[in-house]
Amino acid sequence: MLRYAQDAAWIHSETLGFDREWYGSRGLWWLVRCVDMRVLSIARMGETLAVTTTVVGYRKVWARRRTDVLGADGQRVADVYTDWVITDQRGVPTRVPEEFFRLFAGEVGTFMPARVALEATPPDSAELRFRVRSRDLDPMGHVNNAGYLDYLEEAAVASVRGVALLQHRPRRYRLEYVAPAALGAELSGRFWSRPDGGIGYRLRDDISGAELLRATLAAAGLPE
Repeated sequence: MLRYAQDAAWIHSETLGFDREWYGSRGLWWLVRCVDMRVLSIARMGETLAVTTTVVGYRKVWARRRTDVLGADGQRVADVYTDWVITDQRGVPTRVPEEFFRLFAGEVGTFMPARVALEATPPDSAELRFRVRSRDLDPMGHVNNAGYLDYLEEAAVASVRGVALLQHRPRRYRLEYVAPAALGAELSGRFWSRPDGGIGYRLRDDISGAELLRATLAAAGLPE
């Protein structure tokens, strides 16, 4: 679902005239900062899905998109809110180009950037360690935002509660991307059960100890 949301965002941007060449000539790039996704029903192999995306907010260096995934019967399969930060060629956040504000003037408002409030990692948390593979990377040489969700789900299947949550619908994923992971990085992911019935997940660089990702997986409310 996150890969569908990412592809739809690029197609939308290209349709509006902001393709990769446009960004490349200006030394700009969008990076995902936070994801809030609900999986509401099953998408079966071979089913044709309808994916729609729209920009729902802007701030100085931020943009928020909502993506909806509908099944062949018209029912919502998933919805995704993605907070993006625009960066320059150094990878430093920079102001959203005025072209975007003019294009969406009067149509979108501001928003409060999402965060994942996660407690300290419990001492009895479980650990899953691995190395970043080339297939995990995006065009910037960092782990793709959807790749981190793969890491979370790999950890979830190692616990009874996690397996139950992965089978539950609706379920909700919240991920805050703190720092990038590059090819060959040794990572340590720790996960634990939370009082709300969900699981918490924290990913660190195994060498430096730097925090890379904070995330939660839990049962979700019904569609709005």
